Amino acid sequence: MANKITYFVSDVHLGSPALKNNSEREKLFVSWLNDAAKDAREIYLLGDIFDFWYEYKKVVPRGFVRTLGKIAEITDSGIPVHFFTGNHDVWVYDYLPSETGVTLHRGPLVKSINGKTFYLAHGDGLDPKEKGYLMLKRLFTSKTAQFFFSQLHPNIALWFGHQWAKQSRIAKGTEAETTNDIEKEANVLFAQNYIKNKKVDYFIFGHRHILVNKEIDLNCQLFFLGEWLNYYSYAVFDGDKVELKIYSQKNLTD
Repeated sequence: MANKITYFVSDVHLGSPALKNNSEREKLFVSWLNDAAKDAREIYLLGDIFDFWYEYKKVVPRGFVRTLGKIAEITDSGIPVHFFTGNHDVWVYDYLPSETGVTLHRGPLVKSINGKTFYLAHGDGLDPKEKGYLMLKRLFTSKTAQFFFSQLHPNIALWFGHQWAKQSRIAKGTEAETTNDIEKEANVLFAQNYIKNKKVDYFIFGHRHILVNKEIDLNCQLFFLGEWLNYYSYAVFDGDKVELKIYSQKNLTD
């Protein structure tokens, strides 16, 4: 069947001030979008596509022209593109949906694709022990906080946002991340508890920057999608199974 491939990608972190190869990475990501569109049924962008994003009513962030144009071209062709807000690009309002045609998701999505049940999410906020982060997330999604932030001049607000994102990235480091104990990962524990009451074939998450295919149950797999700082990774569902893949890094310079 034509156009049967479903694509999943996350954590591209376009425009990251902590990195020097943003232009090259964006061109590579646009190349990936272009290749995916050749046989895509749908494309899921599972959060943190941008390292920082904030929309004013009359102002949008500078940059990302190639990416936004390519996404608009894909949706114009009739291929659905789903955009999940991550912790770095949580402040999406009506600009991205109206200008690029993406379907916006602010939380997890449970969906059947070719008879398989998918639980799709950026993946942050699933650990109840992360009280500090959960409090920060509530602040970032607060209408009151968003109103006061929007009163700042765009030059100041976007500078602050990029500095915040930069410090976050530097603190975590830019090397490829791994996990020493996948069984203790919050998202794995969440998935194991979730399937006690509901059937899911595939959990697909971003956020953690690790590249993992984990069997949760005999008929259930969990995937962490990696990132586009080191791995340049994504997942595909061909209608039968999900696989993690690495995109070509040719012509990418530091």
